[in-house]
Amino acid sequence: MKLQHTLGGLQGLGPVDFQKKVFVEAWETRIFGIHTAMMALSSHLDGSLPDYTMSDVPSTFKDIWTWADLRRGAEGISPFAYFQYRYYEKWLGGISGFFLEKGYITEDELTEFTEQYLKEGNMSTIPLPFKEEQGIDTQIIKYLEEGDSGRRTQQQPPMYQAGQKVKIADPDCNDHTRLPGYLRNKIGTIDLVYPDCYAYFPGPSDCLQTPQVSYSVKFEPKDIWGVEYSESGSTIYADLFECYIAGPA
Repeated sequence: MKLQHTLGGLQGLGPVDFQKKVFVEAWETRIFGIHTAMMALSSHLDGSLPDYTMSDVPSTFKDIWTWADLRRGAEGISPFAYFQYRYYEKWLGGISGFFLEKGYITEDELTEFTEQYLKEGNMSTIPLPFKEEQGIDTQIIKYLEEGDSGRRTQQQPPMYQAGQKVKIADPDCNDHTRLPGYLRNKIGTIDLVYPDCYAYFPGPSDCLQTPQVSYSVKFEPKDIWGVEYSESGSTIYADLFECYIAGPA
């Protein structure tokens, strides 16, 4: 993980100011709604449980969008900028970058809307493209009611089994990654295997955007931070994708 996500074991970070409100400003609710709609229309839902048939949904959105894709965009900024922006400001940056990357919106269009928003100061006064599609609304409501499932048809058996000692990989992390920095190159023990519970993860830095087998890996704190800085009798568990495991220890 990058600096801003490798805080485990660090000291002297100062007091943490917890934000009590879920949404601080009105525009943040719109960003949350856009993200939710994108997940509801994501092509990876096709064939998942509950049964979705995405080819029947009259949507022009034909890409995969998951929490990992949101995090990749939101976290793909420098550590200093990451701590500068608020939560949904980082969401806005990640979603905007995705739409630009995939060609759903152009730089000129984004600039035009941004300048208009800054001038008007109220997004409700800016007319937005709107086209009512009953099939899209139905799918989004279905997703909100029934959710998604990580369970997919098993493509290959897990490479590791419960009780097996493994060494954790140390991949490049140019993009978002779910591997904690303090676990890299450490030795752990497979505690649980989730052979039919896959998670989509964006590449290309360390995992391809394909279903990944997940494992719960158990670590002794002394094997991570050393005996002097570890609490006796404690255990650390981390859920890791298969691509984060370098091999048997």
